[in-house]
Amino acid sequence: MKVGIIRCQQTEDMCPGTTDFKVANEGKLAFAETGPVEVVGFLSCGGCPGKKAVSRAKLMVDRGAEIIAFASCMKKGNPIGFPCPHFAQIHEAVVKKVGSEVQVIDWTH
Repeated sequence: MKVGIIRCQQTEDMCPGTTDFKVANEGKLAFAETGPVEVVGFLSCGGCPGKKAVSRAKLMVDRGAEIIAFASCMKKGNPIGFPCPHFAQIHEAVVKKVGSEVQVIDWTH
């Protein structure tokens, strides 16, 4: 399966996404149910309040992603300890945009 990952733009300077790629490739943690997946996109939300996450998720689906995963920085606040205050609204909008046939995962590691 193929996954597109959306991350918090605020954490780009301090997190290269290494763990996101590793757990996706190995099928661990949030990917334990799916098994190993291929990352086909790794984009930011576009910055607060995250409106670009919706169109970027759709773009990754149009380019082959069968799963959209939110990097742990979005829901859990890793590594800065500050979860996205807009996460619930972004998540809901992404689910609505990509449709029920695309799985959405709330975190990665």
